[in-house]
Amino acid sequence: MSIRTLLTAITLALSATAAAPTQPVLTGRVVGVSDGDTLTLLTPDRVRHKVRLDQIDAPESAQPWGADAKRRLSAAVFNKTVTVRSSGKDRYGRTLGRVQAGGADINSAMVRDGSAWAYRQYLTDRRMITLEADARSANRGLWALPDSQQTPPWEWRAAQRTGRMRADAGSGQRRSEAPPAGRASLSCGAKRTCTQMSSCEEARFHLQRCSLPRLDNDRDGVPCESLCRAGA
Repeated sequence: MSIRTLLTAITLALSATAAAPTQPVLTGRVVGVSDGDTLTLLTPDRVRHKVRLDQIDAPESAQPWGADAKRRLSAAVFNKTVTVRSSGKDRYGRTLGRVQAGGADINSAMVRDGSAWAYRQYLTDRRMITLEADARSANRGLWALPDSQQTPPWEWRAAQRTGRMRADAGSGQRRSEAPPAGRASLSCGAKRTCTQMSSCEEARFHLQRCSLPRLDNDRDGVPCESLCRAGA
């Protein structure tokens, strides 16, 4: 091999190495936990990052074990310094990543203790399947619930969307007879809590226009997350 050929090969190898994608790493303190697979990270530059734990799917807040999953994630990370190895962003603009706290992989731990499913639709780490199977066989966490309550979150969300679509279709005639309900029809009144809100739009209106910070407990700008994160 000539010197020129060797130099060319070395240059190409170095270029390929420089162009290889790296996983961005965020380090900061967890200042909020929305549910069993979503947290808010405050980095040293005082920027808040909404982080969705990659590879897993925890029960939604309104599902059985949803509150338990949130508590378990909170116990593992809240007010602690963690590292997030990001794999990109999801369609909601949240950082997708593997979270490490005290040397432990929190994503894996949530599946291992029965507080989340392996998220098969986006799964690249097949070890999550094994961890889920082990938790199921040991009846840990949500796997101790009756079979009827062990609904994967993605199926639960799909059922919620289908139910809303059917409700919208059933009320289509009544809607056509009345003026459309938009932001202009909303007003500050007696409604004070998320359980009183009928939509994410209404919750956002009350947060932004009616000075109700209680609707956004984790201060991430998203009120009533059971409404505004439906389908997330």
